[in-house]
Amino acid sequence: MNTGWTFGDWLQYVLSFALVIALLLGLLWTLRKLQNGSHMLRKKSQRLQAVETLSIGPRQKIVLLQVDGQAVLVGVTAHQMTALSPWPATAAAPTVLFKDTPP
Repeated sequence: MNTGWTFGDWLQYVLSFALVIALLLGLLWTLRKLQNGSHMLRKKSQRLQAVETLSIGPRQKIVLLQVDGQAVLVGVTAHQMTALSPWPATAAAPTVLFKDTPP
């Protein structure tokens, strides 16, 4: 009675483990894409999009929303949402306000 593992047993074990890990990583990647609002399941006629999100605290964030081509900056807390300012539809490149060179 041989109770030891053969090379074929080890190979089957390692390949099964690698398959499970690959499936887990693929599932995690898919869930991350769906969470970030990827285009995987997005309708073509969607009028509201979260363009960018910036977390500024444990329960506070700033969200740049696009509604019918118009962008709006919104502050979000645990209890309310506040429109901070409308944003121009075509944002220009940021201008340099301060120079890094010494006077």
